Amino acid sequence: MEEARPADKATPYWWEAAPVKPLPAQPLAKQVDVAIVGAGYAGLSAGLALARAGRTVAVLDRQNPGEGASSRNGGITSGNIRLDYNTLVRKFGADRAMAIEAEGKAAREFLYAFLAEENIDCDFQLVGRFNGAIGPKDYESLARNAEKLHRTLGIEAFAVPQSEQRAYLGTDFYRGGAVRMDIGGLHPAKFHAELLRVALTAGVAVHSGTAVQSIEQEAGSFRVATSAGTVSARQVLVCTNGYTDGADPWLRRRLVPVRSRIIATEELPPELMAKLMPRLMMCGETRQLGFYYRPSPDGRRILLGGRDGSTVGDPAAPTLHLRRSLVEIFPELENVRLTHSWFGNVAMHRDMIPRIFSRRGVTYATGFCGSGVVWAPWIGTRAAQKLIDDDKHAASAFDFRPPPVIPFYRGKPWFMPLFMTMYRLQDRIAMRRAGR
Repeated sequence: MEEARPADKATPYWWEAAPVKPLPAQPLAKQVDVAIVGAGYAGLSAGLALARAGRTVAVLDRQNPGEGASSRNGGITSGNIRLDYNTLVRKFGADRAMAIEAEGKAAREFLYAFLAEENIDCDFQLVGRFNGAIGPKDYESLARNAEKLHRTLGIEAFAVPQSEQRAYLGTDFYRGGAVRMDIGGLHPAKFHAELLRVALTAGVAVHSGTAVQSIEQEAGSFRVATSAGTVSARQVLVCTNGYTDGADPWLRRRLVPVRSRIIATEELPPELMAKLMPRLMMCGETRQLGFYYRPSPDGRRILLGGRDGSTVGDPAAPTLHLRRSLVEIFPELENVRLTHSWFGNVAMHRDMIPRIFSRRGVTYATGFCGSGVVWAPWIGTRAAQKLIDDDKHAASAFDFRPPPVIPFYRGKPWFMPLFMTMYRLQDRIAMRRAGR
């Protein structure tokens, strides 16, 4: 085997077909109905709903629109909830737990309907997702959950024993798994570009390179100071998620930016792709620091992602770690070349579910915990409906108190190395118990 090396490019694979770029400069309006902070999936979805309801909207982003997680993610329409059902019941009660589960189904259906109705060209394919079990206990848990999803929500979900695994995924690494067919994949940067197109057409004013510096409440409105001037807004919606900065220290103390890194292989021979990913499904697994992976939209390469706990040190190390993990799952890729390796920030918090909440008149739609492809458009739209006071839509199960503050945290996640070490230890123990 030749010596492992980092990838050819440190930019997202997705930017090859849909590069992010600044928008033409335009004057910032002196007054709008709603100012939205963040031009990712959530901010643009909210802006679109508000503009179509007759509101004047300014969306403000300190980067290029979509330059954050919206164009860097894996493009899997998972809509994961990090907490299992029993934990949801314990933390939030049985009624809200079931409502959260049901709203996940509604959020996916909303996304798929939006893609169809707006003619969004983003390589969407509803191919299903295979979730691999590390050991027998994980398999039993996946099987029970699949049965519950089918029984309670009517989702096509089923267990796959190890003896049938290679019909879904060309590896012996897992001890079986489960499939759910309501999950697919899309090209995330194309999706954002198309969402931006639709929002601009609807009359949403989107300002790139416009950092929000402060938000101050005035009589009946808000004064939003930005690097391009000041705008007065009747309402403010914050959708910054994993790229929240010091302009909102209150929110920053509640959201932890965690790096998620993805690698992309070179193009693989068609016969090898057919062997490794026979159904071209989206994939995940049950480890605490588990990996998510998928075929590229054209079915010619494999993209694999996972948590990147690094902040300093060898910049190649996280890429090589993902490469070793890819080969662990697919030994046939031992000599594969990586063309891209990049990272983006996801926002984690103590409640670990997406959230709509308000503070001092400002509304927030944030905290997607690594599953923003589904949750960000849904939560952004529901937050917009809240601002409109649209009684045609039922209240969201995610609209309640803010996530708790994280003690001793001011924006620098000093505790992440400790948590990463703990999760790695848990994974090692689980692998040993599974006889791995």
